[in-house]
Amino acid sequence: MAGTGFFYDRDDESKEWLLIGSRVGLLQFSELLRAYVANPRNEMKSEHEHYGPYMYLEVMTWPEAGMDEHAIHGPLDALERLAGLVEQRVAGLKPGDSARLRDEFAPDAAYTLVLQLQADGFDPASADAGLDEAQDGRSGANQPVTPSLSAVPRQRTAQA
Repeated sequence: MAGTGFFYDRDDESKEWLLIGSRVGLLQFSELLRAYVANPRNEMKSEHEHYGPYMYLEVMTWPEAGMDEHAIHGPLDALERLAGLVEQRVAGLKPGDSARLRDEFAPDAAYTLVLQLQADGFDPASADAGLDEAQDGRSGANQPVTPSLSAVPRQRTAQA
């Protein structure tokens, strides 16, 4: 369904996690974070969830807040704060605008979270170059991930 969910990608060269979606779609990332925080199983260090069809977006419980090539992580209260920051930033965007989050969440983080607002009705799959390549018989090198991240995360793979 167009306009629901969001597309994400990780750019290791620019050290960014990129989320692209309509206002409703980007706010689903905030909901995803809040659902993670609300789950009592995620209280222990190293607990984590993978999201999306390619499963490389990971939210992880960790003593320090941060974002890197591995995950968006932090103590649960910091992840809750990030959910609020996402909501605040998305509320102030107009379609075509982007917001960058790092300093407010984790000033020393290796990566920055970039929120890119599209118009209502935006189809997250349209941003997935990997889908076009797959249809053409090519494979995507950066494996961008798609749409409905409101979907249930895959089976838990927490480390003790």
